[in-house]
Amino acid sequence: MHSFLSVCQSIQPLSLPLREALQQLVQREELPAREHLLQAGQVANRLYFLETGVVRGYYLKDGKEVSSWFMKEGDFVISILSFFSRQSSHEYIQALTPSVVWTLGHQQLQELYTRFPEFNFIGRILTEKYYVLSEQRALHLRMHSAAERYDQLRTEFPDIFQRVPLKLIASHLGLTPETLSRLRARRS
Repeated sequence: MHSFLSVCQSIQPLSLPLREALQQLVQREELPAREHLLQAGQVANRLYFLETGVVRGYYLKDGKEVSSWFMKEGDFVISILSFFSRQSSHEYIQALTPSVVWTLGHQQLQELYTRFPEFNFIGRILTEKYYVLSEQRALHLRMHSAAERYDQLRTEFPDIFQRVPLKLIASHLGLTPETLSRLRARRS
């Protein structure tokens, strides 16, 4: 839980009562590789902080999985639209590696916001961060070439090729695995 509290503390100092409430409410879970945290059609009821491991978000298009994002240690993982709107998710969230997460339920988060105004600030900063990240991803897909998207992904996640299967990275970049292999060979 130290990593989770450290991220929160780096945004806003945590009062002792807030720290104690978080230690009571936030739960540790160990996930095996390939475990789904969320399935399409479900309402996202939990927010996850990734202590160890790699998680991806994906959706199905014409029966094929398309990876929309990857998160690693130190990231929060959530289906934003489903979690905050309380609507059924259109995406899946899956652990790609054995992972340790710290998790908090939607209702618990709302109670923390009510009881601890400083936690509202933390939530706002994190929401802004991940909204910006989502917008950047969308812009990269629309405005950059596959080579530029590849370079950006390697900058943001340098060890991705050691941790994520090539076919999932290719689907994220909108490439076939063969095209991605050729691109990697040219960029090496």
